[in-house]
Amino acid sequence: MSEEINVQDSVAQENQEAMDNFVSLKKGDTVKGTIVKIEDNQAYVSLGYKYDGIIPIRELSAVQLDNASDAVQIGQEVELKVVSIDDEKEKLVLSKRQIDGDRAWDVLQSRFESGEVFEVAVADVVKGGLVADVGVRGFIPASMVERHFVEDFSDYKGRTLRVKVKEIDRENNKVILSQKEVLDAEFEQSKQQVMSSLQVGQQLEGTVQRLTPFGAFVDIGGIDGLVHVSELSWQHVAHPKDVVSEGQAVTVKVLKVDPAAGKISLSLKAAQPGPWESANGQFAIGDIVTGTVRRIVTFGAFVEIAPGVEGLVHISQIAHRHIATPYDVLKEGQEVQAKVLDFNPAEKRVSLSIKETEEAPEQPAEQAPRSSKPQRERSPKQEDLGNNPNVSLSNQSMSYSLAERFGDKLSKLK
Repeated sequence: MSEEINVQDSVAQENQEAMDNFVSLKKGDTVKGTIVKIEDNQAYVSLGYKYDGIIPIRELSAVQLDNASDAVQIGQEVELKVVSIDDEKEKLVLSKRQIDGDRAWDVLQSRFESGEVFEVAVADVVKGGLVADVGVRGFIPASMVERHFVEDFSDYKGRTLRVKVKEIDRENNKVILSQKEVLDAEFEQSKQQVMSSLQVGQQLEGTVQRLTPFGAFVDIGGIDGLVHVSELSWQHVAHPKDVVSEGQAVTVKVLKVDPAAGKISLSLKAAQPGPWESANGQFAIGDIVTGTVRRIVTFGAFVEIAPGVEGLVHISQIAHRHIATPYDVLKEGQEVQAKVLDFNPAEKRVSLSIKETEEAPEQPAEQAPRSSKPQRERSPKQEDLGNNPNVSLSNQSMSYSLAERFGDKLSKLK
């Protein structure tokens, strides 16, 4: 009998201990529990209460989730805040979001002040940028995601980005993050390191990054240098796309490095054999060559006889006949034949003649030259003047000369 009483007492004691171990909860309490079950829109938590609590999906994160499993996993220990209790319906609602948010503001403020770089996962892509869960809703504007323009962010969801806190406003629940600032700082550091190692005349391998009307930007190890359109080729280039394309591997030579301005000038053509070097031995005096008129000036025309090699046809060597201006005979882009009169690649000079490739026209028969000496006018005789009604003796100059010549004989004619 005593043994039966002892067993009952032992069971009663265990039940009392179990009741004592149940957590006593009220709204607003902070508790710890373990995730025991996950459904699409909620997670179940065991925290030693009479029944399990639930975390609705809206209380799991500061950002919108597609599934509760995006925020927690089974077996994970979490700290939660009691949102509501209904023992009659055995309903205990908990919030992970509120606990995370309370802690996040202090951490974010510290990171903002120190400029700390930290990682975040992109939770959602929204109009104007990206959203990340940093304990509270963190927003990354589209202009602060990359150093370059991004047209479509649809594949950014789930990516991990390295960011800084750009702006924080706890009162208005606003946190702005920026990855661009992190990338800019790293780029500048890398740029200075690369620039300090560059030397004028150095030849490098690079990749064409982007094209503009005035040139091509080439990546030479994490930083871009500009190849001006005039440095793309030994020939005239209307637009960089006529010579290179984005993504193309190229060899360039360093022309100028300006660390203060952060600018690097490169040349594509300087890394290639010059046209005059290639032309050396290709032409000889007396050769007849075919070329293209590239420029016309008042004293002649420049004709390209090989890529980047232009020779001058002096105005006197354009045609056998006299011409007032080269435009009378030639036009830019015209193909002509010319004779090499002089070729000096060392001085980058070629003299050409178009007229010597053409047969000279026949000269007209020579006529006896007329005397250039003016004939002396015959002096009028006295009798001619007296009988000629076309002569006026009243003319002052005539009267003077006749009086001088014939003296008093004039008086007899009156």
